[in-house]
Amino acid sequence: MTTATAPSETTPIAVGAVAPDFKLPDSEKKEWTLSEFKGKKAVALFFYPLDFSPTCSKENVCFSQDLSRYEQFAQVFGISVDSVWAHKAYKSSNGLKHTLLSDMHRAAIKAYGLFHPGGNISQRATVLVGKDGKVAWVKVEPDITKERDYKELESQLAKLA
Repeated sequence: MTTATAPSETTPIAVGAVAPDFKLPDSEKKEWTLSEFKGKKAVALFFYPLDFSPTCSKENVCFSQDLSRYEQFAQVFGISVDSVWAHKAYKSSNGLKHTLLSDMHRAAIKAYGLFHPGGNISQRATVLVGKDGKVAWVKVEPDITKERDYKELESQLAKLA
Protein backbone atom coordinates (compact mmCIF):
# COMPACT_ATOMS: atom_id res chain seq x y z
CA MET A 1 0.00 0.00 0.00
CA THR A 2 1.34 3.42 -0.92
CA THR A 3 0.48 6.68 0.68
CA ALA A 4 0.01 9.64 -1.62
CA THR A 5 1.76 12.82 -0.58
CA ALA A 6 1.63 16.26 -2.08
CA PRO A 7 4.53 16.95 -4.42
CA SER A 8 7.14 19.28 -2.93
CA GLU A 9 6.36 21.91 -5.58
CA THR A 10 2.90 22.33 -4.02
CA THR A 11 3.89 21.99 -0.35
CA PRO A 12 4.88 25.40 1.07
CA ILE A 13 8.41 25.76 2.35
CA ALA A 14 8.75 25.43 6.13
CA VAL A 15 9.69 28.19 8.54
CA GLY A 16 13.33 27.71 9.51
CA ALA A 17 14.30 26.17 6.17
CA VAL A 18 17.11 27.70 4.16
CA ALA A 19 15.41 29.86 1.53
CA PRO A 20 16.18 28.55 -1.97
CA ASP A 21 18.31 30.97 -3.94
CA PHE A 22 17.00 32.20 -7.27
CA LYS A 23 18.06 34.34 -10.19
CA LEU A 24 15.11 36.13 -11.76
CA PRO A 25 14.78 39.15 -14.05
CA ASP A 26 12.74 42.23 -13.23
CA SER A 27 10.70 44.40 -15.60
CA GLU A 28 13.90 46.07 -16.82
CA LYS A 29 15.63 42.69 -17.39
CA LYS A 30 17.95 43.22 -14.41
CA GLU A 31 18.79 39.89 -12.76
CA TRP A 32 18.20 39.59 -9.01
CA THR A 33 19.36 36.84 -6.67
CA LEU A 34 18.16 36.19 -3.14
CA SER A 35 21.70 35.43 -1.98
CA GLU A 36 22.84 39.02 -2.59
CA PHE A 37 20.82 40.07 0.48
CA LYS A 38 22.10 37.37 2.87
CA GLY A 39 23.72 38.98 5.90
CA LYS A 40 22.59 42.43 4.74
CA LYS A 41 18.81 42.73 4.62
CA ALA A 42 15.67 40.66 5.10
CA VAL A 43 13.57 39.97 2.01
CA ALA A 44 9.79 39.92 1.54
CA LEU A 45 8.65 37.73 -1.35
CA PHE A 46 5.08 38.40 -2.45
CA PHE A 47 4.07 35.56 -4.75
CA TYR A 48 0.94 36.33 -6.76
CA PRO A 49 -0.92 34.58 -9.61
CA LEU A 50 -1.04 37.02 -12.53
CA ASP A 51 -0.50 40.61 -13.62
CA PHE A 52 -3.66 42.50 -14.55
CA SER A 53 -6.02 40.25 -12.56
CA PRO A 54 -8.35 42.18 -10.19
CA THR A 55 -7.08 40.97 -6.81
CA CYS A 56 -3.42 41.00 -7.86
CA SER A 57 -3.75 44.52 -9.21
CA LYS A 58 -5.38 45.77 -6.02
CA GLU A 59 -2.69 44.12 -3.88
CA ASN A 60 0.22 45.41 -5.93
CA VAL A 61 -1.15 48.95 -5.82
CA CYS A 62 -1.44 48.63 -2.01
CA PHE A 63 2.15 47.30 -1.75
CA SER A 64 3.38 50.18 -3.87
CA GLN A 65 1.47 52.82 -1.91
CA ASP A 66 2.75 51.44 1.40
CA LEU A 67 6.21 50.52 0.12
CA SER A 68 8.08 52.69 2.63
CA ARG A 69 6.32 50.88 5.50
CA TYR A 70 7.48 47.49 4.18
CA GLU A 71 10.94 48.53 2.99
CA GLN A 72 11.95 49.72 6.45
CA PHE A 73 12.05 46.01 7.35
CA ALA A 74 12.88 44.18 4.11
CA GLN A 75 13.66 44.31 0.42
CA VAL A 76 10.32 43.82 -1.36
CA PHE A 77 9.80 41.66 -4.43
CA GLY A 78 6.60 40.65 -6.20
CA ILE A 79 6.95 37.34 -8.06
CA SER A 80 4.62 35.89 -10.68
CA VAL A 81 4.76 33.75 -13.81
CA ASP A 82 4.34 36.78 -16.08
CA SER A 83 7.05 37.86 -18.52
CA VAL A 84 9.37 40.83 -18.04
CA TRP A 85 7.40 42.64 -20.75
CA ALA A 86 4.07 42.01 -19.01
CA HIS A 87 5.61 43.25 -15.75
CA LYS A 88 6.86 46.40 -17.46
CA ALA A 89 3.38 47.19 -18.86
CA TYR A 90 1.73 46.24 -15.55
CA LYS A 91 4.04 48.50 -13.52
CA SER A 92 3.50 51.37 -15.92
CA SER A 93 -0.28 51.06 -16.07
CA ASN A 94 -0.61 50.82 -12.27
CA GLY A 95 2.16 53.24 -11.25
CA LEU A 96 3.95 50.53 -9.24
CA LYS A 97 7.22 51.35 -7.49
CA HIS A 98 8.31 47.96 -6.17
CA THR A 99 10.32 45.36 -8.06
CA LEU A 100 8.42 42.63 -9.90
CA LEU A 101 10.31 39.47 -10.77
CA SER A 102 9.45 37.18 -13.66
CA ASP A 103 9.39 33.45 -12.92
CA MET A 104 8.12 32.25 -16.29
CA HIS A 105 9.75 28.83 -15.81
CA ARG A 106 8.18 28.51 -12.33
CA ALA A 107 11.56 27.56 -10.81
CA ALA A 108 11.34 29.79 -7.71
CA ILE A 109 7.61 29.19 -7.32
CA LYS A 110 8.17 25.42 -7.29
CA ALA A 111 11.29 25.65 -5.09
CA TYR A 112 9.21 27.47 -2.47
CA GLY A 113 6.37 24.93 -2.79
CA LEU A 114 3.91 27.52 -4.08
CA PHE A 115 2.95 26.11 -7.47
CA HIS A 116 -0.77 26.03 -8.25
CA PRO A 117 -0.99 23.20 -10.81
CA GLY A 118 -4.63 23.84 -11.71
CA GLY A 119 -3.76 27.24 -13.15
CA ASN A 120 -0.04 26.73 -13.89
CA ILE A 121 0.54 29.82 -11.73
CA SER A 122 1.75 30.74 -8.26
CA GLN A 123 -0.40 30.55 -5.21
CA ARG A 124 -1.03 33.85 -3.45
CA ALA A 125 1.59 33.64 -0.70
CA THR A 126 4.07 35.62 1.31
CA VAL A 127 7.50 34.35 2.32
CA LEU A 128 9.68 36.44 4.62
CA VAL A 129 13.37 35.59 4.57
CA GLY A 130 15.59 36.80 7.41
CA LYS A 131 19.06 38.26 6.99
CA ASP A 132 20.37 34.80 7.84
CA GLY A 133 18.86 33.41 4.62
CA LYS A 134 16.28 31.30 6.44
CA VAL A 135 12.52 31.41 6.03
CA ALA A 136 11.11 33.46 8.92
CA TRP A 137 7.41 33.35 7.99
CA VAL A 138 5.17 31.80 5.35
CA LYS A 139 1.53 32.53 4.69
CA VAL A 140 -0.44 30.97 1.84
CA GLU A 141 -3.84 32.48 1.25
CA PRO A 142 -6.34 29.59 1.19
CA ASP A 143 -8.59 31.45 -1.26
CA ILE A 144 -6.49 32.64 -4.20
CA THR A 145 -9.09 35.33 -5.00
CA LYS A 146 -8.72 37.04 -1.58
CA GLU A 147 -6.16 39.67 -0.62
CA ARG A 148 -3.49 39.19 2.01
CA ASP A 149 -3.97 40.49 5.53
CA TYR A 150 -1.83 43.65 5.45
CA LYS A 151 -1.86 44.17 9.23
CA GLU A 152 -0.65 40.62 9.82
CA LEU A 153 2.02 41.10 7.16
CA GLU A 154 3.31 44.33 8.73
CA SER A 155 3.35 42.69 12.16
CA GLN A 156 5.43 39.80 10.83
CA LEU A 157 7.77 42.16 8.97
CA ALA A 158 8.40 44.12 12.18
CA LYS A 159 9.66 40.91 13.81
CA LEU A 160 12.49 40.81 11.26
CA ALA A 161 13.97 44.09 12.51
